[in-house]
Amino acid sequence: MLLLGIDIGTSSIKVSVVDASNQQCIASYRYPEEEETPILAPQNGWAEQSPDMWWEHVQIALIKLNQKKLYDPLAIAAIGIAYQMHGLVLVDQEYNSLRDAIIWCDSRAVEIGKDAFEALGEEIALKSLLNSPGNFTASKLAWVKDNEPAIYRKIYKVMLPGDYIALRLTGTPTTTVSALSEGVFWDFKKNELSAQLMEYFGFEQRLIPDIHPLFSEHGYLAKSVANKLGLREGIPVSYKAGDQPNNALSLNVLKPGEVAATAGTSGVIYGVSNELVYDRLSRINTFAHVNYSANEPMLGVLLCINGTGILNRWVKDQFGRGLDYVTMNKLAAEIPLGSEGLKILPFGNGAERILQNKILGAQIVNLDLNKHHYKHMFRACQEGIAFAFRYGLDIMRENGIAPRVIRAGKTNLFLSELFTEIFVNVTGVPVELYENDGSIGAALGAGIGAGIFKTADEAFRSSKPLKVVEPDKHIDYETSYQEWLNVLNKQII
Repeated sequence: MLLLGIDIGTSSIKVSVVDASNQQCIASYRYPEEEETPILAPQNGWAEQSPDMWWEHVQIALIKLNQKKLYDPLAIAAIGIAYQMHGLVLVDQEYNSLRDAIIWCDSRAVEIGKDAFEALGEEIALKSLLNSPGNFTASKLAWVKDNEPAIYRKIYKVMLPGDYIALRLTGTPTTTVSALSEGVFWDFKKNELSAQLMEYFGFEQRLIPDIHPLFSEHGYLAKSVANKLGLREGIPVSYKAGDQPNNALSLNVLKPGEVAATAGTSGVIYGVSNELVYDRLSRINTFAHVNYSANEPMLGVLLCINGTGILNRWVKDQFGRGLDYVTMNKLAAEIPLGSEGLKILPFGNGAERILQNKILGAQIVNLDLNKHHYKHMFRACQEGIAFAFRYGLDIMRENGIAPRVIRAGKTNLFLSELFTEIFVNVTGVPVELYENDGSIGAALGAGIGAGIFKTADEAFRSSKPLKVVEPDKHIDYETSYQEWLNVLNKQII
């Protein structure tokens, strides 16, 4: 029995087929193969992508995956979807998208969210929603209501990116508590859609799709889609989750105290708690985890840094043309700890929640034209990203999330031994590295949702760490971190 996982990333779509009997990936395909999917920026601080482009890329990826002939597409029994979080997709009654999606790193709704927080007050925003509305999905919808009323009047359903791809596969609009919580629509105290938030923004409840359990059937593959993609009609979409809850699932991070991390386009530390955790300044955010229920409220406490892998890619494009990342990492390791004074703040991808939604911009500080060159840029970039993780982790520690170990996939920046060394030593927390992939996690999630696996433990019984990286007490990153922190503090005062 085979399972299909679809990962709707910011930079690409990835699809994987997993054998349920041994939980091993049979085949994967990423589209686009070489170039990254562009982020549209009609104005400064805006970030959009076309939902129809996501759907087109999903279809191309699936067709090309099938063409590898490594499996029988008709043996696929369930589909799971992981997706970039916090995006806003709007569809009309014919399920056509009404505009480009306003995605996670878009900053246009920051002031709308700030005003909503002040109007709703801490009692509702923090103790019930567990977050300030910030620039999350609800605030983005309010922006459309205020600025694009003609589009707003045509809205039939409001969706997250994964909801939209599931809709295109099945023709059935659904959502989940986890999705609504990441949009800051969910009242955790009452365990229902927040009446106060909906009333404040003037949203009608009819805009919200039917709410299904995350591990459940969200519709069945339509005949026309099945025929085009070479799949079997009627198989269920039985799982859909935001990329960070899904990353945690794929690392079997499901119990209180367990913590996952990822360092792709953005960087995230994601800890599980069974308490209603909130940060008074909303620098970190709390959402319903994949295994959340009213009886067992498992929550994901999320630290997000927008500018991580996107900074590393920018540095490669500007200073490492013709080099691959492996070579860049080796050259960075030739430079001593601290990058001989060069410091980089990686905050150049929209409003940063850990900085209370300030748009600081990425900054290169203490550049010495007689000393520093491209190798220094490579190292300072990785140090700056790891130091931003430490800054955010200290905020999580203030709020009771103090990991003893962090699980991460051996992918993206964690492919760099240097970055992993810096991360471990500046945070003081060991890292377990796994063979990990969002599309594979989505496939296994589909197996759980379809009842092919009785429990999550059964789905991940083959999961073992590739490597454990421990802090080295003989390496002192604290001095360099404090120097970097001093640079940051001067910018945010």
